[in-house]
Amino acid sequence: MDLTDRLSHRPLTQDDLDLVCRHRAAMFRESGRPEDAIASMAAPFRDWLAPRLADGRYFGFVLEDADGAAAAGIGLMEIDWPPHPAHPGEARRGYVLNVYVEPTHRRRGLARQLMTLAEAEFRRRGVAYAILHATAAGRPLYEQAGWAPTTEMAKALT
Repeated sequence: MDLTDRLSHRPLTQDDLDLVCRHRAAMFRESGRPEDAIASMAAPFRDWLAPRLADGRYFGFVLEDADGAAAAGIGLMEIDWPPHPAHPGEARRGYVLNVYVEPTHRRRGLARQLMTLAEAEFRRRGVAYAILHATAAGRPLYEQAGWAPTTEMAKALT
C-alpha cells in the first residue's frame, strides 16, 4: 500500500497558521536562503497570513496521517491580474505557494497529490490559469505535471 493511501487531506484553516509559517521557513531554509533573511521574514509573513487564512483569501490543503499529523501542505491564492494572452477573458490568476512535504514523507508522491488538489480547486473556482515560483528541487515535479517556465524576472528595489 502506498503512503498516499494512508493519508487524508483537508482544507487549510486559520488554526494552521503555525504550520504554514513553519513550512514556509523550512522551504526557504532548504532552498538555501540565509537564516537571517528567513528570520526577518517570519513575523511580517505571520502578520500577513493570519487575516488571509481567517477570511479565505489564502486557502489550500494539508495532507495528514492517521494520527492527524501534517505530512505536507500547499497554499493557494487568487490574484488580481489583467487579462493576458494566456488568459484573455479573465482578470485573475491562481497562485501556488508554500508547497512543502515533511522530510520523513518525501519521494512518495505527496507533492504531486497536493498539486492535483490545487489544480482541481482552481478549476472549481473557475480559475483558468495559475502560476508558481519553483525551487530547484520542485522544478522537475512541476514540469512533469505540465507546468512550463515563463519569462518572469525580478529585482529588489530596496
